[in-house]
Amino acid sequence: MFNRASHVTTARVRAADGDIGPVMDLLLDDCSWVVRYLLVDAGCWLREREVLISPYSIKQPGLLAGVIEVALTRRLVRASPAFDLPVSSAQEREFMRHYRYPAYWDGGGLWALGATPYPSVAPLPDAERGISSYPVGMHLRSAKGLEGFEVRGAAQGLGQVEDLVFDELSWQLRYLVVDTHAWWPGGRPALISLAWVDGIDWAGQQIHVALGRPQLKASLSYWGVASMESDDEALLHANYRCPGHRA
Repeated sequence: MFNRASHVTTARVRAADGDIGPVMDLLLDDCSWVVRYLLVDAGCWLREREVLISPYSIKQPGLLAGVIEVALTRRLVRASPAFDLPVSSAQEREFMRHYRYPAYWDGGGLWALGATPYPSVAPLPDAERGISSYPVGMHLRSAKGLEGFEVRGAAQGLGQVEDLVFDELSWQLRYLVVDTHAWWPGGRPALISLAWVDGIDWAGQQIHVALGRPQLKASLSYWGVASMESDDEALLHANYRCPGHRA
């Protein structure tokens, strides 16, 4: 199943013993395009402080009435290390040590040795939780910060990013939701796979893909992601004449 980033940033995070706060943003790594943290406003009880919540701690995929339940206590969250934005590699390592989580970048899978962060990770004994070297060149990026980036292909603009679609099990980004109305009056949002991205100009806020406007016009109608199945994805990729998702 898939979900939109905008749905998560309208949710609240709830610990075993009470509310933590609303989700403000998602932080994703720019190598494997996986959501690594929920940035949560805990100011209602932690004096204007923001905290990071890892998908490792989420009890189950999906939202329940706009609430994300985590296998944490507010006491543990209160004692979590402070950080700055952008989050540094040293701060990430300290975060992993505090929660006794395995480093997601260690082991070859999207989540250490696994493909998903589920079920919730039990704290590891001190002797088993060494933190390996941080991947060279990897950065954490704001999901909201990608909104408004121009998507360009075949020497012309295709639209602007208005949302992101991710897999609820792995938390890996799968598609950009692109607003095409600037050049296609009465047009519809288009899904563009992260597998089709040729490059990102972070300073210029541009995403480059090997697609053209005729492909977007001929693509399947997109109005939501909750009911998308593998067959729908296959049709979408065939319609674009582009390869499918790369895990």
